[in-house]
Order: sequence, then structure tokens, then C-alpha cells
Amino acid sequence: MKTIYGLSKVPRKFKGAVVAIGVFDGVHRGHRYLIKKAITAAKRLRKKAVCITFHPHPKDQPYLISLAHRLKLIEALGIECCIVIRFNKHFARILASDFIKDSLAARLRPYFIFVGENFHFGYRAQGDVALLKKQGMHYGFKVSAVKELNVGGKKASSKSLRAFIQEGKLRQAEKLLGRKVSVLGTVIQGQRRGRILGYPTANINPHHEVLPKEGVYAIKVTYDKKEYKGLCNIGRRPTFDSIDKVKTIEVHLFYFYKDIYGEDIEIAFIHKIRSEKKFPSSTSLIFQIKKDQQKALRFL
Repeated sequence: MKTIYGLSKVPRKFKGAVVAIGVFDGVHRGHRYLIKKAITAAKRLRKKAVCITFHPHPKDQPYLISLAHRLKLIEALGIECCIVIRFNKHFARILASDFIKDSLAARLRPYFIFVGENFHFGYRAQGDVALLKKQGMHYGFKVSAVKELNVGGKKASSKSLRAFIQEGKLRQAEKLLGRKVSVLGTVIQGQRRGRILGYPTANINPHHEVLPKEGVYAIKVTYDKKEYKGLCNIGRRPTFDSIDKVKTIEVHLFYFYKDIYGEDIEIAFIHKIRSEKKFPSSTSLIFQIKKDQQKALRFL
């Protein structure tokens, strides 16, 4: 997938495309449903499938997942090009009609646009689907408003997902996501406590992604297009003298010995093994980790 920042340099081959527009935070089942509709239409019409997303969040709130993670998930759906529009103060002041005329019609010339039925855009979110359809007739593009997807009677929304993930309700979150809860992060240098204990761990910088509740999890990690099994601890390491003030993420991969500092990995949370607790000694912690690994392997 080609990623383009801004609409000023869109290659000719991506003009006249079928376009899905939205923030797509979390890329949950509702987002996937909308994007896949656009992809299906693009294949039928023999057009390119393009996605437009925004960063930072238009509502000035933290994301469920980072931009890099969002782009990775969007690419996996089959989108050929994703355009990232920087949502800054200047962009926020653009009138809805001007966005359609100057950005969409003039620079992208879409053939077909897919948006959610409650899609709003432009200055103070004054633009809506009705305006987009009306202007589309004038500028020569079609618009499809996709209804919100309900999963088991619950709306697939980023707000609901954030609550489920933070409360450790992985199964409920998975139903709305249509995939496992996952975090994309960069492996960073830690204090090497795991190596001393005989269980080397990779410390992860999650780039402000929403994390599950503190505890030990059975996980699957994707690195360099390969999948590995392991354990993940999210918490403050209370067994050691100085309890961390900030949550840390430590990953131990089974039968993995490569140095991957500075690399990105995706951690999929399969099952919560236990809550984090303080142990009386390093020996008792090691004994518990062995039990955790055995239990994790049963789930993996």
C-alpha cells in the first residue's frame, strides 16, 4: 500500500478511484465493513481502492491505536493507497463545501466515495452526507452512506472499544474489532531484569496505544511477517524494590533469541493468565513464570 501525506501530490493512477473516508480509529468491524464495501466496489468497477484518514484526531482525543498501526491494518484489508490528511487548525477552518471543491474534486477527482451514515466534515462539522451527495452530483462522483454496524446489539464504536480494552474485557473487544486486541510497539532498551531471571524480555514502547488491564497475558507476536508465541506482562513490576510509576510492557517470546532493539512488533493478546502481583523473592517469581508459560502454551 502506498501512503501519501496530504492531497497535493496524489499520483495520477489514484485519481478517479473508489474512496473510503473516515478516521478509522481502531479499524474495528464497522470500519472494516465500510472499507471492504469500497474495495468490493473498486474491483467491480475496475478502479483503484483508496482510503482517506486524518491525523491527529479531529475530536482532539487520544487514539485507540497509533497511526502506524492503523495504516498496517488498513493495508491488510486490501487498500492500494492511503492518504493521511493532517488535521491542524488550518484544516479545521476549511468550509465543508470548499473541502469538497478544492480537495476532493480538484485534487483527487473520485469516482465513488464511501462514508459512514453519520459522517460529518468541514468547519465545525457542518458538512454531512446530504451535502456530499448533492455536491457529488455537481462534481461527478457518487456517494454511498454505509449504515453503522451493530454487533450483538451493540454499536461498533471506538469509545466502547476503549472501555472494553482498558477494563481487560478482551472477548467483548474482540467481537467489536473482528480481530484480536493488539498493540503495535517498538522494542526499546530495558533494565534487563528478565535476562537475569532467565527469561529475557523485550520492553515495548506502545506509542500511546490503549493498553489492556495490568496483568500477564498469553500472546502471539508478529515480527518480520512471522508469528511467535509468548508471554506479556503489563504493569509496574511490584516484586522489585522500586515499583515503576508508569506501566511497562515486557514481552518474553518462546524459543526466540534474536536481538530486535529498535524494531516494531505487533502483540496480539490471546488470553489473560493472571493479574500482576508482588512476589516475596526472585525465586518465587521465576517459579511463577514457569507456570505462566505452561498455562500460556495451552491457550496458544
